Order: sequence, then structure tokens, then C-alpha cells
Amino acid sequence: MDERLRFVARLLDGEKMARLCAEFGISRKTGYKIYRRYKGCGVEGLTDRSRRPQRHANQLPEPIEKLIVRLKREYPTWGAPKIRERLRGRYTPTQCPAISTVHAVLDRHGLVTRRKRRHRAQGTALTWPDEPNALWCADYKGEFMLADRRYCYPLTITDFASRYLLSCEALTSTREAYAFAVFERAFKDFGLPQVIRTDNGVPFASPFALYGLSRLAVWWLRLGIQIERIKPGHPEQNGRHERMHLTLKQEATKPAAPNVLQQQARFDTFLDHYNRERPHQALAMKVPAEVYTPSPRPYRGLGEVDYPLHDWTATVTRCGRICWKRRKISLSTVFAGQHVGVRQVSDRIWLVSFMDYDLGYFDDETCRVEPIENPFSPKVLPMSPE
Repeated sequence: MDERLRFVARLLDGEKMARLCAEFGISRKTGYKIYRRYKGCGVEGLTDRSRRPQRHANQLPEPIEKLIVRLKREYPTWGAPKIRERLRGRYTPTQCPAISTVHAVLDRHGLVTRRKRRHRAQGTALTWPDEPNALWCADYKGEFMLADRRYCYPLTITDFASRYLLSCEALTSTREAYAFAVFERAFKDFGLPQVIRTDNGVPFASPFALYGLSRLAVWWLRLGIQIERIKPGHPEQNGRHERMHLTLKQEATKPAAPNVLQQQARFDTFLDHYNRERPHQALAMKVPAEVYTPSPRPYRGLGEVDYPLHDWTATVTRCGRICWKRRKISLSTVFAGQHVGVRQVSDRIWLVSFMDYDLGYFDDETCRVEPIENPFSPKVLPMSPE
């Protein structure tokens, strides 16, 4: 603020704008902006202004949300369309929420009565299992440069209980297609786990998709595999896997191999040594191969998904939409090609579900899916005991 005040003071003393802007190291556009703020608001106009967005996506102002809840409690039989109509007289069209947003608020406050369903996935208790294939852990070991100046991104998969290293692949990028191939090969060789634990990075999660899901995570869900994600910035929650990475780094990457093929040969040698020769103190000095057994759940590809309790089934298009009465409802591209169930839950309100997970509501006016409480949030882990 002191610099701006000196700038304005010298302008008022008659100095030229162009010379002052050059001296203060700012553009003339910025100089005129500072001067206009001073003329409009005085000295207070020179203080730093908040850069916080005036409105956050999917975030309703608190007074409007409280009013929605109060109207519902005053008129228990009213649904979202009637409550939104009452709001029209109090707020401008840009402030007034959509019908689906009103319904999502009511649902979040427990003011929506849901019909009983056949089954709703509750997730697995976040325990530290001691049986093979109850939990697999996956991650990319930090990338490193090979002798040919190309980067290597090792994708590793371990069994939590036995410490068995299921896969260690030298990849040239973290592209989703490569990860699909690695996991499919692991599923064919060892069967399917109950749960897979990862961090929140690509390709395990997508920060801009619905609930942070990725196409890889959606595929796991289709296979009947539940997902767990560690808290951002807490790699110790995947401590056993990270400890394996340290051994991998020491024994197979220093120095780096001349190229990807030779680096993969090192990883293959390390994998065999780690599983069959290296005793593990946490396993009573047994090697992982003595403890691990393949999963009794064989990999047979994807089965069909049906929604007998929904009004209709829709196929998500390549651009992440479903079609309804010749209108496009945007969902997420991570569900492209997947079947979702749609059913009417209230007047002009529809619920979209994927398998046993409710994703969000849309109304016949905005045709925009309003996410509800994250059905995958229970999978955020507590602090690891390790």
C-alpha cells in the first residue's frame, strides 16, 4: 500500500503517468487502475483486495441454504420445485439456485425420504487386513532418468498382508492406458483383490472428475474392487508400500540402466529376489512367496450392470453425457461407455446412480447433475499405525 500511496501522491503533484509507471516497474494500465481506485474510494482503495472468488462452484451461500432448510421445515410436504419457486421472489435469477441444487441441500440435511433399496454399498471397514488379496497397494515410484536421457515411471503393486510384489513395470509415462494393461495382467495372473489402495494422483484419481474418480477407478468398481485413497500429503498411510520403494530404489535403480528394456530386466530380477529370497522381519523372517496365495476371485472381464429398481438405464456417451428427452445431461467422461440408472425421486427431480452408488440429482429445467454427499468418502484412511 505504501508504494501505491507514493505513486498516487506523485501523480497528484503533477508528474507524468508514463514516467512514473516506468520508474515503479508497472504497466500504464496498472497505473491508471490504481489512480481510478484512489479517485473512487480514497486511500482505502489502495489496500490489497481479496482474490477469493465471489462464488465457488457447487457452493451455495449460507443464508440461501438456511432459508431452504427453514422453508422445508415450515412446509414439510413441499418438494424442491415449490421451495425454489418461493426463492424466486427473494433473489435475482443469478442468485436463485436450480431445483436440483435445492434438492441436494435438502438431502444433505436429511430432509429427503428415500425409498428402500435392494442394496447400497457401505464400503469396507478401514482395517489393516492380515489375509492375502484383502488389500492391494499401488503407486508410482518417483520417476528417474535412464542413461539414454528418457524418464522411467515404475508402477508397482503389492499385496498388503504378505508384502508380495505383484508387479513392477518400467513405464515411459503415467498414461492411463499403460496402467490399464499392467493391472489387467496382474488380475489375470493373481486374481482380483477386495480393495486397492492408492494416492490421489493420476491415473488413480482425477481432480476434475465427479468425486475425483478416474476411468481406472471406475473399471475397478465394475470389477467389484473397492477403492481406498490415502489423505493428500500423507504417504505414510501407504507405509509398507513406500518402504518397498526404498529397497527398490537402492537395489534396482542406482545406477539407472541404459534403456527401458534393460531397466525392466533389472526390475524383473529384483521382483524375483524380493519375493523368493529376501526374508522379511514382519513375516517372522519368511519370504513373501511363502505367505502369499493367489486370489480365489478369477478375472473374467466385465459383467453386465442392470438397474431393476430404476426407471430406465442410460449409456454415458464418449463426451460424458446421458440423453434424456432429446436433452443432454452432463455427468463425467470417466463414465464414458458405462451404464447408469436413472429414477424419479420427486416432482421434476431424477437421481442418477452407478452400480450401488448414488451420484447426484438433476431437474428438468437445468439438466445439470448436482452431486450429493460423496459415496466414496468413507474410503479416506485414518493415520497409518506404521
